[in-house]
Amino acid sequence: MGSLGAILKNPDDFYPLLKLKMAARHAEKQIPPEPHWAFCYTMLHKVSRSFGLVIQQLHTQLRDAVCIFYLVLRALDTVEDDTSIATEIKIPILMAFHRHIYDRDWHFACGTKEYKVLMDEFHHVSTAFLELGSGYQEAIEDITMRMGAGMAKFICKEVETIDDYDEYCHYVAGLVGLGLSKLFHASGAEDLASDSLSNSMGLFLQKTNIIRDYLEDINEIPKSRMFWPREIWSKYVNKLEDLKNEENSVKAVQCLNDMVTNALIHVEDCLTYMSALKDPANFRFCAIPQIMAIGTLALCYNNIMVFRGVVKMRRGLTAKVIDRTKTMSDVYRAFFDFSSMLKSKVDKNDPNATKTLSRLEAIEKACRDSGTLSKRKSYIIKSEPTYNFTLIAVFFIILAILFAYLSSSR
Repeated sequence: MGSLGAILKNPDDFYPLLKLKMAARHAEKQIPPEPHWAFCYTMLHKVSRSFGLVIQQLHTQLRDAVCIFYLVLRALDTVEDDTSIATEIKIPILMAFHRHIYDRDWHFACGTKEYKVLMDEFHHVSTAFLELGSGYQEAIEDITMRMGAGMAKFICKEVETIDDYDEYCHYVAGLVGLGLSKLFHASGAEDLASDSLSNSMGLFLQKTNIIRDYLEDINEIPKSRMFWPREIWSKYVNKLEDLKNEENSVKAVQCLNDMVTNALIHVEDCLTYMSALKDPANFRFCAIPQIMAIGTLALCYNNIMVFRGVVKMRRGLTAKVIDRTKTMSDVYRAFFDFSSMLKSKVDKNDPNATKTLSRLEAIEKACRDSGTLSKRKSYIIKSEPTYNFTLIAVFFIILAILFAYLSSSR
């Protein structure tokens, strides 16, 4: 649940947070009994709790395929992320990873915490992978092979230009979009989306993560991880790590805004992709992370805290997004709200203000043209509070009773 202070400030977060907590408990009870599938779903919830919740809504066969696809790519990403692995060892593993998923005995010691467990016991993932339908296996193998090759390429290559940045993001995330489109198509639930639209879905999420995670990546031990393209950051500082220095705060925020503006170019493609999805479960699975991304960019824009600590959406707002996102109308409303929030933060003296505003206005126009904004319930614009202290106290009493009951019944 969210912190007490956050709930008191935003009392309408309470019910979505409660629903999210209940959904998490329900998901834990849905873990399959077979040891290899139990490991996979338990690990999924450990490496990504929010993704683990959203995935539970997919239909069974597709859910299993997406679960394994995600864990395979998390394992591949764990190898890439581990800066303690020597390059001459890492590159062959990345290049051959698509073959390792067919080997029930393969594992490789790397990563930390839950990712180390995933790598040490990867045989469970391979065993589950080999139980999937051939169409799912082929899609997962193809994307894993292409992603591993792309990651290997960028082990020895810096992200210099914006084209390099787009290429890197394609390998680590755009291919995920392509793979999910293939899995959706293999399930028979969706038409096969174009590679261009699928790629944009991945790039928008990945660029958001790269922007948000600047400080974590630059402070990585034993070696910094640098994904911001030199073509952008070199306009503001001499070295990428200089952005975190307090004396460069003005330049750092300008660079940050430049990065956010670059990410916004993918939004219209994302809206087009989501509007074509037919199955409600597939739609929610895709839409919730995209709304989280535009919300995160709205928080990061013009925010020096990106270079000082962690910037992320409060848990109550995350719960609200998960609770409210059911139709494409909800997506248009959320994107309009967060784009408007971001637009209100644009300083007209910012070097990229004109470009930023142009991209935001294009997003707002796409949302308006949907014809769904007139009856929207805002994510971010607060109405006058309708909760008094007594009502909030009653909520917490009910919550305490509910948790006591759940704890005693486990």
